[in-house]
Amino acid sequence: MEKVTLGGGCFWCLEAVFLGMKGINTVTSGYAGGHVANPSYEEVCAKRTGHAEVVQVSYDPAIVSFPDLLRVFFAIHDPTTKDRQGADVGPQYRSIILTHDATQDTVAREVIAELTAARLWGNPIVTEILPLTQFWPAEPEHHNYFARNPWSGYCQAVVAPKVVKFRKNFADLLKSNQGA
Repeated sequence: MEKVTLGGGCFWCLEAVFLGMKGINTVTSGYAGGHVANPSYEEVCAKRTGHAEVVQVSYDPAIVSFPDLLRVFFAIHDPTTKDRQGADVGPQYRSIILTHDATQDTVAREVIAELTAARLWGNPIVTEILPLTQFWPAEPEHHNYFARNPWSGYCQAVVAPKVVKFRKNFADLLKSNQGA
């Protein structure tokens, strides 16, 4: 298994998508990229920790490649908006790839170059690429949030459409127990 840590808006969205992807072993919501040790959700939302809401994904590279994992990541959030995803605004919602080694850094830059050349967005990709220094797991109530709260307003309005988009556009990457 390999790990990558990604931020692209609310961690509930990323977690819900990656949990449905084949080759993914675990997805843990948390905080990274900042300067405060063991931050709380409230501290991160107060925008003084420097942390982003992220997910740490453990995956099997024999089943899903790192470039494919990144292509899904870029498809389910807007990597061209600095410190925001839709109505969620603040540095905790920034687009960020926190790499676990030099190879991930290189591949992330290659995928961004590929997507930039494809001109999928009208604006440049602003996703940060930084080495991971520390990952702090989020509080238990943030884990498996979409599965536990599918009918909440936020999940219906924001998370569910991203899951549907993933299932529609990446059917070949769905876990076998997921519907398209």
